[in-house]
Amino acid sequence: MTKRNCIESCYRSSGRNRGSRTSNRIAASRGRAPDSDRSQSADAQSCIGAGEYDGRIEWRQADALALPFEDRSFDVVACQFGVMFFPGKVQGYQEARRVLKPGGHFFFNVWDRISENDFAVVVTQALAALFPHDPPRFLVRIPHGYHDVERIREELNSAGFTKISVEAVDNQSKAASPRDPAIAYCQGTPLRSEIETRDASLLEEATKRAADALADRFGNGAVEGRTRAFVVSAIS
Repeated sequence: MTKRNCIESCYRSSGRNRGSRTSNRIAASRGRAPDSDRSQSADAQSCIGAGEYDGRIEWRQADALALPFEDRSFDVVACQFGVMFFPGKVQGYQEARRVLKPGGHFFFNVWDRISENDFAVVVTQALAALFPHDPPRFLVRIPHGYHDVERIREELNSAGFTKISVEAVDNQSKAASPRDPAIAYCQGTPLRSEIETRDASLLEEATKRAADALADRFGNGAVEGRTRAFVVSAIS
């Protein structure tokens, strides 16, 4: 097999600190895979079982809008559910293209609109009922806010990419109980910051409301909900 150099982002944003902002940092990977932040590195390595790859993966934390790599260094750049968080989409795409060799491939995925993703929309509606005058809109605004396929194509074109392909992928999200996705959304994403900014004492109540709404919709046992995402590929 031909050796390839690849940046694969392991995007992480934390909602655990009140008022925290979503970061546009990535843990990248390089054929060996580019992360100097030990917590991000540990998260990413645990996700992919990096111990199996010995020294072939190099971990490095990097800013997606200012990648610390030389021009034309990589065959592939991949970003999993990360570009939605970039403050400047075109700038991020330009950086991906800059570090790609001519003819290199850029792959990423984004969520479709929130109405096509069951757990996310149910949680958002439950929190809107708890905070009717100022509903938390993080899930609508960021993770599910970058779904306009024509806009994505235009911005990739602006960054210099060609042969752009976008494929919709429908799937099912599964959890052992309604409380599991409620905790994941309300306490494990930046949605937590929005809840705590409104009233930190209501975090557990918000989680319970989300879990109850999911149970009403999907039942009290193991739950499944629709998901839809777009997988995008382009050539530098």
